[in-house]
Amino acid sequence: MKKIKYILLSFLTLSIVACENELVEDLREVRSNTTEVVLPELNTGSADFSNYVSIGPSFTAGFTDNGLFIAAQENSFPNILASQFANGNGGSFTQPLMNDNFGGLALGGQRLTDPRLVFGGAGPVPLESVIGPVTVSTDLALNNPAGPFNNYGVPGAKSFHFLAPGYGNIGNLALGLANPYAVRMTGATPDATILELAAAQNPSFFTADLIGGNDVLGYATSGGDANLDQITDPNTFAGAFNAIITTLTANGAKGAVTNIPYVTSLPYFTTVPHNPIPLDAATAAFLNSAGAYGAYNAGVAQALAGLVAFGQITQEIADAELAKRTITFSAGEGNPVVIFDESLIDLTGLNPALVSMRQATANDLVVLPASTVIGTEAVPGDPNSVNGVAVPLADRWVLTPEEQEEIATAVDMYNATIASVASSNGLAFVDVNAILTEASSSGIQFDAYNLNTDLVFGGLVSLDGIHLTARGYALMANSFLAAIDATYGSNFVESGNVAKAGDFPTNYSPALQ
Repeated sequence: MKKIKYILLSFLTLSIVACENELVEDLREVRSNTTEVVLPELNTGSADFSNYVSIGPSFTAGFTDNGLFIAAQENSFPNILASQFANGNGGSFTQPLMNDNFGGLALGGQRLTDPRLVFGGAGPVPLESVIGPVTVSTDLALNNPAGPFNNYGVPGAKSFHFLAPGYGNIGNLALGLANPYAVRMTGATPDATILELAAAQNPSFFTADLIGGNDVLGYATSGGDANLDQITDPNTFAGAFNAIITTLTANGAKGAVTNIPYVTSLPYFTTVPHNPIPLDAATAAFLNSAGAYGAYNAGVAQALAGLVAFGQITQEIADAELAKRTITFSAGEGNPVVIFDESLIDLTGLNPALVSMRQATANDLVVLPASTVIGTEAVPGDPNSVNGVAVPLADRWVLTPEEQEEIATAVDMYNATIASVASSNGLAFVDVNAILTEASSSGIQFDAYNLNTDLVFGGLVSLDGIHLTARGYALMANSFLAAIDATYGSNFVESGNVAKAGDFPTNYSPALQ
């Protein structure tokens, strides 16, 4: 019995050894059949990255989740670029870092802007709704950094602001002539322009991104309400952009620029549907009755018929106008909101009650903040004053097709200027417009991730619906590196000196302080 036991044990030992030998042979075969990829050494080409300076609006600063804070600045695309430039002949890169990771700005203890947004489980929510009250410690009156800096990204700046003396003077804040983020950059020279500060660093290489983005974005986020913000005249933009590039290239510096996207592709404009209203049968019937919109519809039809009778409009125009302005509701989901539309024919001269309102269509873009207004009562306690139903949404909440066309026209003119200036100065050019268009249609591949423009879960755009996530800024940095390679003969992409998607988050934790 004992012999049989030993024989079985010996057999088992031999089997294990045989399996081990077979495994080793398999591993050797796999190793011999695997070709090791050897990347070339980094070559910086004809560009000198020893003193890199960036200038631009919020994307340059690293603004994300409706705030600027240390972690976001460290993941700004210029800082990511600088880390790759450092692998060649790049020097140090200094940013005007905020004092905390809460975000927000204060002046003498009084808040100017609130802390950042975070993901609250269903969507974006204020940080303080999750972790409780915080103290915004970045105070313009107490702790501005001294400078000079390499990153002159100024959230909110329009093209001509970079040339405006006093834009960073704290004394001009109360007058609306200064920008709090610019105040943190000017130091001992409060009236110096942002362009002067950037040029004073004598950059060997520069990036100028999304110059002109805010020149249309303010109008767009205001729902096309020109009383709140206006599109910058294309000639004004052209003058400012030319001045920026002329100044930065005066000492022979090379650089890279971007065009600007059709901002209406951003989730700030595409997340809230035009038809979010659910109604029961009784409410729908009341809204359609003569005591509500039934009377309005009849009055519009009568007024338009009168205009036709007096030869002021054609029947075809009247029919189209009536179809646009007729307001009807039905029981169930999917009722469109009611909106004001200044492009409609003004009928108030015939009947003051016939204000220019209609129901939204899929061609209208409802801005993201409208989600907190639709369905609320304009007069608290009065169920007959529901915003978007009984009370039309104001101009500021909706971009109509006509307003969208104004924005697209301006963007096209700005981009024509940018492309021309970039070409005539031999600068690298990044087509951010094409990148965002691709991301908003099919998504854009970045390593193992497909990034798109869906709010929260798309991975590209942050919780504010406009600015990029850290991973989005890393993708932007790589787009710059590819353009720099193509223009100046470097090989950042080929040599593997690029940002890796997995190294950058898409959301910052509420616990980040």
